[in-house]
Amino acid sequence: MDLDETNKAVLYLLQRDARRLTTKEMADEIGVSASTVQNRIDQLEAEGIIRGYHPIVDYDKAGLQLHVLFICTAPNPEREQLAKAAREVSGVVTIQEVLNGQQNIQIEAVGTETDDIARISDELTDLGLEVINSKILKSFHKQPFDHFGQQLVDDTDD
Repeated sequence: MDLDETNKAVLYLLQRDARRLTTKEMADEIGVSASTVQNRIDQLEAEGIIRGYHPIVDYDKAGLQLHVLFICTAPNPEREQLAKAAREVSGVVTIQEVLNGQQNIQIEAVGTETDDIARISDELTDLGLEVINSKILKSFHKQPFDHFGQQLVDDTDD
C-alpha cells in the first residue's frame, strides 16, 4: 500500500497518542473529515500496517522491578522459529529478530527477583537460543516516526 500524506499524518498522530485522540481531533489537525480519518485507520488496519494498540507499561511501578534485555544468538535457519517459541516463556514481553549478525535475537523480559531472570535465561537456552549477554534496562522512551506526517500536522497548526 502506498502511503499518501493523509495516511502518514494519521500514523504519526496515532503513534503520538492513539489512546486520547478522537478521529475528530485528528481530522482537525490534518485538515480532513473525521470519516476520512476513520476510513484511513480501517484501511491501515486491514492492510496490516497498523497491527495493534499497546500500552507502554512502567514495569517498575507495576511491581516488576527487573526489566532485562537478553541478547541471544540463534542459527539463521531457526531464528524465526526460536523467536516464536520464546513468546511462550513466562516473563518474556518483547522479541526482536535482528536481520544479520551473530546476536540476532533480542528479548525483553520482566520479573520480580533474580530467580525469575535466571529461570527465563535457562528456558531460553533450553529452547536452543544461546544467551550471549543480559542487561538490566532502566527506562523506555518511545516517539512517533517523524517521517509519518509530522510535516502535514505541523503545517495545519499555522
